[in-house]
Order: sequence, then C-alpha cells, then structure tokens
Amino acid sequence: MQTATEPTARADADPIIEVRDVSVTYDLEHREAMVLDDVSIDLRRGEILGVVGESGSGKSMLANAMMDAVEEPGITTGEVTYHPGDGRDPVDILDLSDDELKQFRWEEVSMVFQGALSSFNPTMSIRGHFEETLEAHDYDVEEGMERARQLLSDLYLDPDRVLDSYAHELSGGMSQRALIALSLILEPQVLLMDEPTAALDLLMQRSILSLLDDIKQKYDLTILFITHDLPLVAGLADRLAILYAFELAEVGPSEQVTRNSQHPYTRALLQAVPNLDAPTDTMRPIEGTAPNPAHVPDGCHYAPRCPLATKECHDDQPPWVEVDDDHRTACFHHEQAEEAVPFDIEEVTDS
Repeated sequence: MQTATEPTARADADPIIEVRDVSVTYDLEHREAMVLDDVSIDLRRGEILGVVGESGSGKSMLANAMMDAVEEPGITTGEVTYHPGDGRDPVDILDLSDDELKQFRWEEVSMVFQGALSSFNPTMSIRGHFEETLEAHDYDVEEGMERARQLLSDLYLDPDRVLDSYAHELSGGMSQRALIALSLILEPQVLLMDEPTAALDLLMQRSILSLLDDIKQKYDLTILFITHDLPLVAGLADRLAILYAFELAEVGPSEQVTRNSQHPYTRALLQAVPNLDAPTDTMRPIEGTAPNPAHVPDGCHYAPRCPLATKECHDDQPPWVEVDDDHRTACFHHEQAEEAVPFDIEEVTDS
C-alpha cells in the first residue's frame, strides 16, 4: 500500500477533484480482488491529465470511482472530493444520494466512453439523445439544442446532418465527436474520457486530440484522458499519471515523464512503442504479465517483471520519491532506471 500522505499536487495547484486513498475491491468466494489500490491524486482545474497503463491496470476504475459509478458488487472506499468553485461548498462524491449523483454526473462531471456506437441507443436519432438528456435534467430543450448545434459545429460536424442521423449512419470519427458533444450539453466542468480514440485510425485519433485541445480552451474544461498509448497523449496532456496493476507508479508533467521517466515500468512502456521507421527487432515488449487482481504482489506490484527488482521490492511497497518539481515516482531504484531500461526519446516522440 502506497503512502497515503504523500502530496499529489504542488501547494499552488487548484484541484477540482481530489482522490485520496481510493480502492476498489470485489469480494470473491475465496478472497478479495483488488482492482484499484489506495490511489491518491489530484485532477487540477483547467488541466488535461493523461492516465496511462496497460489494459486491466485500473484506469477505467479510477474514472468510475471519480463519479461513484463502480457497479455492484464492486466496493469503493476512500475519499473523492469535488471542488465546484464559484463559492460553492466541496462535494463528497462517494456520499451523494442516487438523485444527487444523477444530477452530478452530467451537470458537473461527464464521461465519454471508448465505443460511441455502444453508448448511443440505435433506435434513437442523435437529436433524440440530446433532447432526452436535456429533458431528464429539466433544462430548456430549445436553448439546449442551440448549444448542441454549436458544440457539433465546434467539433467540425454538420449539425443538421448529424442531429437527423442515427449513430450507425455516421463514421466512427463522426459518432465519437457527436458523443463528445452530447457529454458537454449540460455544461460540465470536468470531462472524463475512457480510451475515446482507441477504435479509430491514427489520423482520426490525432484529429480528435487536436479538437479536444480547442474545446478545452473554449469551454474552460478540465479533462482526464485515459489511454494505453503513452506517446499519443503525451503531446496533449499537461501531466501524466502512470498506472500499473491498480496502483500509481509515476506522476508528473508530461515533458518530464516522457524525457526523464524514473520508473522502470514507464520506461518499458516507452521502449515498447512501435515506430514505422524503426526495425522491428528494436521494439521490446514488456516481458511477463500483469498480476491477477486476486493475487496482487505484497511489495511493488511491478517487481515480478522489473529488471531492477530486489528482495526489498518484492517485500515492501516503495515510498514516493520527489524526482523534480511536481514529478514523483514510486521506486526503490529509480536512479538506476535510465541505465536498466534505455530507449530513444526521439523515436518515441516521432512515432
């Protein structure tokens, strides 16, 4: 278990969501399964925070915990505090009633999932989705639809064509952008994005990332962007949070984490990045597999796959170490990480 009292933000940072000692567990027949392990981090107002890790590392669980949306029989513990600003009191998200959560999840914090087609009702037009959402939250529908048209235009979509279409009549990129517009219809302050471009080709991924930067500025948004693709989000995010096997491994400014990563896992992710111009034998996949949620290692979760692991790593949880201003890592041997896991930063940034 990582030290809960370690600072997760600079003193001058303005957190909009504070996550403290948050765990998500499932009670299995013979033992407890851990899918998020004592995570503490701040999402700062106005930033884009990239949350990166392999599939099954706990990225989606972190986003769900921020909205108290972990489905039963999952159990969320810890504290998640939302700071709305504008003189309003902080909100204990995990203590909200069902009715309060219904309002909170669209009006304050909204979420965009990976597959737009699975998020839209195939029997309802895109216009119907917007109108249904506005009506469910007692918003003025006519006024809200004007906002919908503006949002669609901002995302380089033809409002008339999209609103009158069904999701299956749109391309993958168009339907994903329509879903982003729908997530913003009630003017939330925070947008949680769970692998929103994973099903799209590289060109459309880059296009949507560029659009996200634009709408973030125009609508004064704070964005949490979940992905398994570190280089993809590195150019967009202000900070990166690296998750491995349900716990944080490294957190810091995007530039520092990519160019001066101090955790062997972060460096292994960067080393494994495919590059069209590089020989295939230069790519190095991470050997081994991530632990089963029901059998998480006692010490550092990455120790079984780590080239630097010692007995201490297998037995004890590493403390957080301040690498540089606002950059921290959880590794006993972070000073040896660069030599143990080398990679070409230029190949990574050009991929």
